[in-house]
Amino acid sequence: MVSLGVGKNMVRSIRFWVQTMDVAAPRQDRTLEPTSFGEAIFADHGFDPFLEDIRTLWLLHWNVVARPGDALFAWDYLLHKWPYVELTRSEALAAFVRETRRLNRSHSDVTLGQHLDVFLHTYVPRGRNARPSEDSLDCPLAELELLQMVGERRVDGSGRLEPVYAFRREAKPEITTALFEYCLNDYWKKRHDGEATLTYRDVAFAQGSVGQALKLPEDDIRARLDVYTKPDTCRPFNYQPSAVQGLVSRGNEVKRRFLDAVYKEEESNA
Repeated sequence: MVSLGVGKNMVRSIRFWVQTMDVAAPRQDRTLEPTSFGEAIFADHGFDPFLEDIRTLWLLHWNVVARPGDALFAWDYLLHKWPYVELTRSEALAAFVRETRRLNRSHSDVTLGQHLDVFLHTYVPRGRNARPSEDSLDCPLAELELLQMVGERRVDGSGRLEPVYAFRREAKPEITTALFEYCLNDYWKKRHDGEATLTYRDVAFAQGSVGQALKLPEDDIRARLDVYTKPDTCRPFNYQPSAVQGLVSRGNEVKRRFLDAVYKEEESNA
């Protein structure tokens, strides 16, 4: 609190998010220490210590989403289970209430609403006319433009208009080949560890998958996987396309440093 000049609630928030994003982890004495991920990126000589590279933002987003055991409720539901192209706050909140009842959880509507608002504020930038203050600062992940406001809709039973949001499900060139490979490898380890192959549906549509977490369209995922159809001992994956169900297998990934490759890719292409 003294060294950073923040209050007690902000300390709790910082502690929560650095752990959720796998930047730091608690020691036995409850203090925090950087993870290998956090050290590699944010140390003085790390890959991106000042958070200037959009690939780092995608990695932080991935770490929040790719949590199989303790996923954040709003992230897990809206990114992996939401069945529609668009959403409004009232629609999402009603779905949250139904889901918590189905799971036999006791979250109040107020708590669910706050959780939903945190999700929306994480990815949707505030209006340009917002008065500058600590509360009006955008989350860095808003730069990803993952969730966009696409219009307004009248709330049923009232004349009030509310924003309509849609995920940006399109090809994303900023998600480089090495970044895609990092996420695919991490997904494989966390959710299918020990399995020799993954299906195309595992990669594109399964809960926690790369396609769902990054909102990549089917044709973009197929194009990315097609790169691995030709034998190459330097590639970390192999892909066998099929009219029914393509299969992804591991290639030469044993000694590959996936995180290093994300940031060295630009150097090798220079």
